[in-house]
Amino acid sequence: MAYSSGTRTMMGEVVAWSAFACLVAYMAVNYSDVRRGVATLMGVPSHQETAAADDPAASEPPRSGYSVELNASDNGHYQAEAEINGRPVHTMVDTGATMVVLTYEDAETAGIYLKDSDFTHTASTANGKSRIAPVSLDRISIGDITVRNVTAAVAERGRLQTTLLGMSFLSRLDRVDMRQGKLLLQD
Repeated sequence: MAYSSGTRTMMGEVVAWSAFACLVAYMAVNYSDVRRGVATLMGVPSHQETAAADDPAASEPPRSGYSVELNASDNGHYQAEAEINGRPVHTMVDTGATMVVLTYEDAETAGIYLKDSDFTHTASTANGKSRIAPVSLDRISIGDITVRNVTAAVAERGRLQTTLLGMSFLSRLDRVDMRQGKLLLQD
């Protein structure tokens, strides 16, 4: 089948745009890896290297291989006593939550003080829509497992009963495994 030069040009543009769309999709899905790779190629220090320069305790090598096993409570939920920013907070592990969401009171316990104007986003919850304040947590620890620089949000006062450990924490672990009433977290 013979193609005219205009048809070949148009097909070439379609192929080029398709390849570009695939590249953009790959970069969106693998954003963290792409960002680290570009930063490494350009010689930009990682966040860990920058933190190590500012904080001698942060220069310790990251711990790995630690695990914590949680038993399901009578209602089937997994509760954990965590440390958020170094302060004890009772939490519920919630794989259905996109991110860690702190109660207003637990945020204050963790040293995060907010004003009404900080609640700039909304979230859909089982109880309807609620305003939230985006925050970044220095660290969350459960037992020997510690995750640093965790994206989180704070719920408005009275809108959340228990702080939720969502996927912005869980996805940073090497393993999250639920079997027979037990939840295994491993870094």
